[in-house]
Amino acid sequence: MTAAVKAAPAVIVDRKAIRRQRFLGVAYLLMAAVVAYFLTGDLQGSQTSTFLLKPAGNQGGLDVPSIVVPSLIVVYLAAAICAALGAIQLVRGFGARWAIVLGVVVVAFVFAFLTWAAAGKSMSLIGILQLTVQKSLPITFGALSGVLCERAGVVNIAIEGMLLSGAFTGAVVGSATGSNLIGLVAAALVGAALAGVLAVLAIRYRMNQIVAGTVINIFASGLTSFVASRVLQSHRELNEPTKFSSIPIPVLSDIPILGPMFFSGNLFYYLLFALIGLIHYGLFYTRWGLRVRAVGEHPRAADTVGINVIFTRYRNVILGGVVAGIGGAYFTLGSTGSFVHDMTGGRGFIGLAAMIFGGWTPIGGFLASLIFGFADSLQARLSILNVSVPSEFLLMVPYLVTIIVVAGLVGRVRMPAADGTPYDKG
Repeated sequence: MTAAVKAAPAVIVDRKAIRRQRFLGVAYLLMAAVVAYFLTGDLQGSQTSTFLLKPAGNQGGLDVPSIVVPSLIVVYLAAAICAALGAIQLVRGFGARWAIVLGVVVVAFVFAFLTWAAAGKSMSLIGILQLTVQKSLPITFGALSGVLCERAGVVNIAIEGMLLSGAFTGAVVGSATGSNLIGLVAAALVGAALAGVLAVLAIRYRMNQIVAGTVINIFASGLTSFVASRVLQSHRELNEPTKFSSIPIPVLSDIPILGPMFFSGNLFYYLLFALIGLIHYGLFYTRWGLRVRAVGEHPRAADTVGINVIFTRYRNVILGGVVAGIGGAYFTLGSTGSFVHDMTGGRGFIGLAAMIFGGWTPIGGFLASLIFGFADSLQARLSILNVSVPSEFLLMVPYLVTIIVVAGLVGRVRMPAADGTPYDKG
């Protein structure tokens, strides 16, 4: 009698996952080497780094003590954390907890860098955090615009052009009318108009959405630059809008650390937080959101159950344009107070990266925007401290962080299934 032989089940090896595991492990070890070698050379054992946690000039509120740490010990400790996590990552990985570990490594690396920069002097940590939120505001508006569009299946590369047009319109209309509120409304309408152009090209004529968005970006950059050089330079009164003033919320603005960051801003702060809450609730807890997500995932199935796919996409793209226009107005009506050539500086593209990093969700997009905002605020503060890092490299920091984050997410995030795919009702 012949004995039955059972073949052992084949073990499925995810080679991409193994490569990502090794890549992250090597990256953590390299970060540990950078911290241990480059950040310890100029430090002395007796040096300390002081981090201020009370806003400058704030005489009221709670007296928050400063943080004083031994510089050399903290830097070596951060290097040890990065090295240990890197070794574990190489040997067996962290599975689904990879994002948490990545966050720990990044925090350790950044804190070591700040400790090195502040060695023998003081640094306003609360100032960096406040500036982080300020820098992240336009990026978050861009991310929210992307979420609204791409959840419905339309890629919005034109966010940069909408931000720039909103900034220009807010400055000109706000100056001409003497009302920053009217300037804000005009910026939102211009964003909606550009979004309408994108919607017609991408939805009605089924033009390649990347190309359509790029055309709008080029158009917005060229038009605003031309008008600014030909009109605003000779009529400076059209480029002097009134900025929205800060509106500290009683009691909440006195909360240590969080108060100055989130409850002491101008209208754009509170408008942004309201939009994050409304869009998140709308997308995930209402019938409207369910239909939008259905259109972005499987438009044919959505159409068969009676959802108007074309109308839904038009509506969401235009809503995304309104949000981007408001974000652009922040540059002139909430921050600088005047329009400057190409002042958005690629924040629309960084907003798209934040949207991807945040998993196409409003809250995730905001948290990711804080990372990019922190990188931007860090280069601004370090330039003031005159650290021994070339200024050109400091200016590159926000964009380098964008490249690293997006590259590290390849294969780890999933976009809406029908994102970027034109729908033909047939």
